[in-house]
Amino acid sequence: MGDEVMTGQPLLQVNGVETYYGNIRALAGIDVQVKKGEIVSLIGANGAGKSTLMMTICGSPQARTGSVVFEGRDITRMPTHEIARLRIAQSPEGRRIFPRMTVLENLQMGAGLDKLKYFAEDVEKIFTLFPRLKERHAQRGGTLSGGEQQMLSIGRALMARPKLLLLDEPSLGLAPLIVKGIFEAIRKLNEQEGLTVFLVEQNAFAALRLSHRAYVMVNGKVTMSGSGKELLANPEVRAAYLEGGRH
Repeated sequence: MGDEVMTGQPLLQVNGVETYYGNIRALAGIDVQVKKGEIVSLIGANGAGKSTLMMTICGSPQARTGSVVFEGRDITRMPTHEIARLRIAQSPEGRRIFPRMTVLENLQMGAGLDKLKYFAEDVEKIFTLFPRLKERHAQRGGTLSGGEQQMLSIGRALMARPKLLLLDEPSLGLAPLIVKGIFEAIRKLNEQEGLTVFLVEQNAFAALRLSHRAYVMVNGKVTMSGSGKELLANPEVRAAYLEGGRH
């Protein structure tokens, strides 16, 4: 896993996308494709525009030019809540869980009204994936450790039964052992359930090892792409992102 390039149909296509904050161009003509059943990662330095691309896919901010296409449907101008209904779920940078709600209540928020009939089944699946959350199911989200909050953020996104899971910096600020566990959970979801994952990550070594394919972003542009294995072996990538980055 992580080496071969998948040959499935494109689930997500980002074509020539430019995104602005006021007059500042954050994305400068981005082309990215994620096929069904793939794990695709986007690596790059802080401030490269990785999180902006994630947010643009979700419709906030919207792309000024270019298009975002999901399952053959142009979603570029669609409001965020309608994009979520298409079963694109995001675990955002900084986790953004509900701190006053319990673990179970946070998961319930992720499910939404139309998914409540699957609630017990899906919660059990999350608790199997992240046993720590089961132990703390009645605890308030704000009292969890950083790693537990990240597990909860991913779990909440999974409660939406997504066709595409967007993960924004899941390893940020976490101890290497916790990061290993979270990446192992992502691998398991992909291998066992065929979940399609688009991952933004500064921990390039962990991301490239996990991914079928990857893109490198510099200053709002994609500068390189290839299989995870190819980019791990690429001297430029190694020099810029991998030296001392093995976790």
